[in-house]
Amino acid sequence: MAHRALTDTIDELDRRVIAALQLNGRARWNAVAHWVGVNESTVRRRYKALRERGLLRVVGTLELDRTRAGSATFLRVQAKPGRGLDLAERFVASPDVRFVAVVTGATDLVVDFVARDNDEMMRMLFPDLPGADLIAGTEAVPVILAFTSAAMWDTGLLPEAAAADLRPASLTSPCDRADWDAEPRTLSPLEREIAAALREDGRTQVSTLARELGHTESGITRAMERLIARGILQFRTLVDPALLGYDAEFMLWLSIEPDRLDAAGRQLARHPGTKFLGAATGRFNLVGHMVLPRRVDLFRYTSDVIGALPGLIASDITLHLATLKYSWHRMARTR
Repeated sequence: MAHRALTDTIDELDRRVIAALQLNGRARWNAVAHWVGVNESTVRRRYKALRERGLLRVVGTLELDRTRAGSATFLRVQAKPGRGLDLAERFVASPDVRFVAVVTGATDLVVDFVARDNDEMMRMLFPDLPGADLIAGTEAVPVILAFTSAAMWDTGLLPEAAAADLRPASLTSPCDRADWDAEPRTLSPLEREIAAALREDGRTQVSTLARELGHTESGITRAMERLIARGILQFRTLVDPALLGYDAEFMLWLSIEPDRLDAAGRQLARHPGTKFLGAATGRFNLVGHMVLPRRVDLFRYTSDVIGALPGLIASDITLHLATLKYSWHRMARTR
């Protein structure tokens, strides 16, 4: 379905519901209703309609740096001429791939792999690389620290007080935590089961989880509260940014002088268009997933935001044509 047709059927109330859930995908319905300005039954009805149309999905995600679930590596992929979309579908179908975007610029696709260790990453990048016969070249960019994540992004559609009220107190930037470099903790079997179930639907009720997993509701509640309090379990709302008025979505690849990397990362993480930002290794040591209202805004963004970063050596922007997979789930095509 065309982007125009979809946005014409998304009204301001829908956007405010999405904005509230972006702040906390598992927020109580009465709290969402308060900030949206309608009754609880209306909020539930709007959410259900958006969910059924494939425009919105709430998922539970694990903070990789704090668990032994693995680490992320972005792969910049150049496809053989004319084979980019075929190759993208190969990556979307792979259970090892968390994110796939078709982009313009110096690369054709951006792919995010998650691997538990070096052996698993070698398997993904070499013998099991999806669509190897369609690939002309790749560049791996391993993420080593997140400055901010999609779970922390504020759409700007609700007042600042809404974020203070809806967001869990434990939701903080990884680089601001005192234990950011602490040894990852292995999840218990029950915690892994809960995380797996919430990855499919982050708003699954505790009673449903208890029935499906064969545990008591009190046991499920305590385990979830532990994961949330430790900042390990987060809830994200997957939605095309264009539906919220952000028509320019892009990946930003920066080379920063090593001694200015922390300062540049913290500065860029504060920009309202930053959905994700991480320190990385290789040619690009700062990588971000960004949004802006219009493509023309990229002109001022390049000069006033990128150009103002301390220690900037070089930059590259890859504009999204389509985001096909996000946080393990295929996305509805809205543009």
